[in-house]
Amino acid sequence: MLEHVQASVFTPFIGKTFNLHLEDGSILPALVDVVREKAEFRNPYAPETQRLPFAVYITAQQATAFSEGPCTVDLGEVQLEGVYVSRVASLGRDPNGAYYQIVFN
Repeated sequence: MLEHVQASVFTPFIGKTFNLHLEDGSILPALVDVVREKAEFRNPYAPETQRLPFAVYITAQQATAFSEGPCTVDLGEVQLEGVYVSRVASLGRDPNGAYYQIVFN
């Protein structure tokens, strides 16, 4: 299922909040900051019909100790289960914030 997810699923949510359902049962509200397609990371042997790899960069909307793991991404009408979410460095942003990426390759 996840291999069919396109960047276009996330682009309408740029600047909007959605929920991550964490493995422990808690819900983490997150904001979609940017969606970036990464054509340079496409497998050179993959068929042209295969989606472009892309990454979704998000910011947690509350303090959290969550660092990484599989989650359910709740985009309202679209629910994606088993999505691996990884925390990334703040890199010049508020060091108290929690920043993440979701990579689809």
